[in-house]
Amino acid sequence: MLLDSVIYSKSKQSASYGKSEKTVRSLAKTVSWRIVGTIDTMIIAWAITGELTLAFSIGSIEVVSKMILYFMHERIWNTIKWGNN
Repeated sequence: MLLDSVIYSKSKQSASYGKSEKTVRSLAKTVSWRIVGTIDTMIIAWAITGELTLAFSIGSIEVVSKMILYFMHERIWNTIKWGNN
């Protein structure tokens, strides 16, 4: 059962090589990753400063700038064929 899912997953991945990712998928990945990254940044900022309001301020600035950067990074990598058989 587990082996079947691994084999199916590998064959599905092989069939998708060379196809580019849709913009909406890159956007969804951008948002989900930023949620994780921003929570991490806020926890680190809070641990270093000891101030929760400062941690939220840092996190709110960081979330916007890094979402834009990550989205652009994803779209650029989507155009690079290196590593995609």
